[in-house]
Amino acid sequence: MRVVVVGGGISGLSAAWRITEFAADTEVVVLEAADAVGGKLRVESVGGVPVDVGAEAMLTRRPEGVELAKDAGLGDALLEPLTTSAAVYAGGAAHPLPARTVLGVPGDVGALRSSGVLSHAAMSIVDSEPSHPPLEPLLDDVAVGPLVRSRLGDEVVERLVEPLLGGVYAGRADELSLQATMPALAAQLRIGGSLVRAAAVVSGGAGGGGPAFTSLAGGLGRLPIALAASGHFAVRTGITVRAIRRTPAGFALDCGPVPRPELVEADAVVVAVPPGKAARLLRDVAPAAGAELSTVDTASMAIVTLAYRGVTPPAGSGLLVGTREGYRVKAVTLSSQKWPIMPDGLTILRASVGRVGETADLQRDDGELIALARHELPALIGVDAEPVDALVTRWGGGLPQYAVGHLDKVVRIQEAVAAVPGLAVCGATYGGVGIPACIAAGRQAAQRILARARQ
Repeated sequence: MRVVVVGGGISGLSAAWRITEFAADTEVVVLEAADAVGGKLRVESVGGVPVDVGAEAMLTRRPEGVELAKDAGLGDALLEPLTTSAAVYAGGAAHPLPARTVLGVPGDVGALRSSGVLSHAAMSIVDSEPSHPPLEPLLDDVAVGPLVRSRLGDEVVERLVEPLLGGVYAGRADELSLQATMPALAAQLRIGGSLVRAAAVVSGGAGGGGPAFTSLAGGLGRLPIALAASGHFAVRTGITVRAIRRTPAGFALDCGPVPRPELVEADAVVVAVPPGKAARLLRDVAPAAGAELSTVDTASMAIVTLAYRGVTPPAGSGLLVGTREGYRVKAVTLSSQKWPIMPDGLTILRASVGRVGETADLQRDDGELIALARHELPALIGVDAEPVDALVTRWGGGLPQYAVGHLDKVVRIQEAVAAVPGLAVCGATYGGVGIPACIAAGRQAAQRILARARQ
């Protein structure tokens, strides 16, 4: 059987790896439109140091990422963070990020009070919430923001929930789904009661015996390169897939530029691209799935990576910025303090700009974005110096937005795709934006293809 995987991000590569792992005689070809595989995992040199300019950490609570790194021969390169102590800039000052929150929803009132991130008035609202009339059982999906505002007030949303959700999804709390972004909290609230107590139950069960995150020496972007170089499957970069059609024998993929078209045939196809492109590719072979995917919004963002000498940032792994603070930088990662990357005396940091609906700043050229970040960093982290190197990386439409009802939409998409023998989809749209979740989505797509092969 010949399988074509459209998209060389971590989801598509994981699907390709899984297929060849369980069906070594299957021919698998990955087609990637960019000039390199990896998608949102990419390493670039900044100040002569290899630095992740996309995703830079993966959860260890889910095993898929660590497992795949070991399978790809990178087990010895796995890193533990030097620190995970982060801060949030709110009310004109930086405060320690409170312990035991669920993406900003506080589960430990004492830790929240000690952080000083809320005003006295807002803290009083949180203190009294468990004694309020209990929430009715949440049986339907709701947006995170309105729920949290109704129980804990605006400040908790603006100073905690928005910065944390924005850091993960580049989205808005008032639009993001509770069930899709905080499934454990949503499950706990199906019995109703206090929001703070529900967050305490969920956050109290988190964690384990080791660090919550891991990365790779030399950058997490090494993982897709290692998978592609393994020889388990073929990879073709710079190949744009314009359409997918059914044929009596399987599928035909129209590839390449219109003046120089190329036809690629396959017995099975895995579509592992962002929702907008997936919608176009599925328009003919799975029109119901394509129609659903066309309604999934995405957020764009940019990462400004800077290298300095002779500066001393505040302690910790980084800083999130509250939404009412007036800054365009929404987060700062202190990479050389977070990871043991040995940058030869350099301080490496990343400033993130942009979230859903905010596109004006992303229209600036690289020099202007670097200047914007440099202008705001003195107030945020006290760094006011000339960098020795800088790099802007843009992620257009890189993060799918999980609106209310997203999980039901995913079910409808998967059902429509499953009705087409030999077709599967995977990516951040379907089961989570984190690397382990994307790997899991790729494995699930592979299982569909393998089941078809057995038939």
